[in-house]
Amino acid sequence: MSNTATVGCQWSAKGQQPEVSCKQRKRERQTVSGSLNYDTGQITASFADRGNSGTFKRHLKKILFEYRHAPKIIMVLDNVAYHHANKIKDWLAGHSKLEFAFLPPYSPGLNAAERAWWYMRKRITHDRYVKSLREGKACSGKCSPISKNLTKN
Repeated sequence: MSNTATVGCQWSAKGQQPEVSCKQRKRERQTVSGSLNYDTGQITASFADRGNSGTFKRHLKKILFEYRHAPKIIMVLDNVAYHHANKIKDWLAGHSKLEFAFLPPYSPGLNAAERAWWYMRKRITHDRYVKSLREGKACSGKCSPISKNLTKN
């Protein structure tokens, strides 16, 4: 997640790129670990300055707490390196309630959470200036739960 403004859709003269003016002095960026409940559309998100096995493990603990009454939690994951870290594999061995299913490499189109991130980014940064990540995170709460229509083909 970033506070960088993006152009979504604007009218302009043919061949001329519209300009989004923003007085951005400092580009802020954070890694968002997020889990999308495919049945309800609810997103559970964790923010960190860096994405690594430690921050991913904290997110997994949050998921275990959030869904503590569920008999089994199956997480569909992309193939970022820290999802496969030995630290995670060792920790996962002691938590049989969690099961990982990995997507094929380079297949964001199969990942329903990617649509949720697209929608959230569109709501937060498209055609508007977000002064800080704190402001952007405040906007992100207005995006959940995600409509089931965004998670299905």
